[in-house]
Amino acid sequence: MPTVYDYDVKQTDGEMKSLRDFEGRPMIIVNTASKCGFTPQFKGLQELYNAHNNEGLEVLGFPSDQFNNQEFDTMDETMQFCQRNYGVSFWMFDKINVKGDEADPLFTFLTNQQKGIISSAIKWNFTKFLVDRNGQVVERYAPTTDPKKIEKDLKKIL
Repeated sequence: MPTVYDYDVKQTDGEMKSLRDFEGRPMIIVNTASKCGFTPQFKGLQELYNAHNNEGLEVLGFPSDQFNNQEFDTMDETMQFCQRNYGVSFWMFDKINVKGDEADPLFTFLTNQQKGIISSAIKWNFTKFLVDRNGQVVERYAPTTDPKKIEKDLKKIL
């Protein structure tokens, strides 16, 4: 059975990282944007990370510019913005496509595992996926879902 551990993703420095490095750790995987109305969710994601990282939680952010060009042009700008404004210390990866023919294979996998209400396609920034310790996608959350509302489900898999 395929898992998120079957995928490699590009880090902000251009190097590839295997998600197998996170094996055994629950994850929240989210597509992000720095100039979106939902951008303040970085704060809630960081709070979840701070509260539960000692229990194994990893948060993986994937900037995307596919929704009204709401991401900076360079990863340096993105990283500075996230760290300066929200204290982001969880994993952030290189900018990717999360929908369409050029979608990153990880996001194709995620959306096939947990479809949205109308379709599997990601509709906007800050769609969140909860992944258990076995690399299985157990829940998908809408962009409007406040990260604090994920905590109840998260505690079940910690």
